[in-house]
Amino acid sequence: MTTLPNQRHLFDIPDDIAYFNTATMGPLTKASVEAGQNGLARKLHPWTIPDTEFFADTERLRPLLAELIGADTDGIAFSPSASYALATAARNLPLSKGQEILLLEDQFPSNVYTWRELAKHTGASIRTIGAQDGETLSDALLAAIGPETGLVTCAHVRWTDGALLDLTAIGKRCREVGAALVLDLTQSCGALPFDVKDVQPDFVAVTAYKWLLAPYATGFLYVAPQHRNGVPLEQNWITRQGSSNFARLIDYTDHYGPGAQRFDMGERSNFALLPAFESAVRTVLDWGVSNIHETLSARNAALADQLASLGLHCLPQAERGGHYLCPLLPENAPDDLTARLKEANIFISRRGDRLRITPHLFTTDSDIERFIAELAHHLAA
Repeated sequence: MTTLPNQRHLFDIPDDIAYFNTATMGPLTKASVEAGQNGLARKLHPWTIPDTEFFADTERLRPLLAELIGADTDGIAFSPSASYALATAARNLPLSKGQEILLLEDQFPSNVYTWRELAKHTGASIRTIGAQDGETLSDALLAAIGPETGLVTCAHVRWTDGALLDLTAIGKRCREVGAALVLDLTQSCGALPFDVKDVQPDFVAVTAYKWLLAPYATGFLYVAPQHRNGVPLEQNWITRQGSSNFARLIDYTDHYGPGAQRFDMGERSNFALLPAFESAVRTVLDWGVSNIHETLSARNAALADQLASLGLHCLPQAERGGHYLCPLLPENAPDDLTARLKEANIFISRRGDRLRITPHLFTTDSDIERFIAELAHHLAA
């Protein structure tokens, strides 16, 4: 692993902007914007777009997405959102009355509502897991998985506090009891190493506009081999065998393209978003996810020490994602703290009683110094 130098030159972030909000929305690189603009410009002259263009972008991008998570290319499907990907998983995971669906306390809503609906239709029950004093979130979830568990669904890091889940251990335990495992890696893919071969999940949902620095409404779904003959949410033309032959599309077929392609969203051939998405993923892969994690972990460890000196304490480094800082706010913290920081061009978010501080490779020492100074000022007021 290598510590990466600052990459701000690749972004259009003015010197007076301190952006610590990647977990809400990662900025596009200038190269991704140019790729998206060039892709969109194809529609200025649609008569120049050959039929092969409906397939070329996805054929280049699918193996890159597989590389991000150590998967095979056939396991990747295109999805516009986490909710779409999770709904696809839910449609292909039959549960029965008496089985439990395990959720985490304070889990992201899209990864809750989907399973409430599945429970309602199958008779399964939902059990929400939280950590007790002295217990990690992983320990709590592992202890809850048992013979009645039909499904475990969680993230790699919890979005409200950055708590890290031991997905390898959780995957192993799920296999021991015959439970399915569905993951939402939106808050980790691109910044935290993950390999499907180690975890062996049934489905993995990823929304790409955060840590993958891609456009909004881009993402993907990983489907394990045992589910690739399942039922997609949509019945669209482009996922069928022979769809590249436009002259014979009326030769209707019940046969799909290979692997997980049947689960691709409709209109997957987005001429503007896919080139920008591809550019973003190539940038992340060029940096190396392990290198990104190593770099952000070191910088955030130092930042966590500075926050602690102000009375803001994060989870211990071993219990959180290295790219994530979510210190508890002291009681005297002003309710409008994030708004005050915004007035100084410092952008962070608040989730409950925690600040969510998520810098990236574009964050400079100057950004951190200004942030700490402004934060100290408002907490002392």
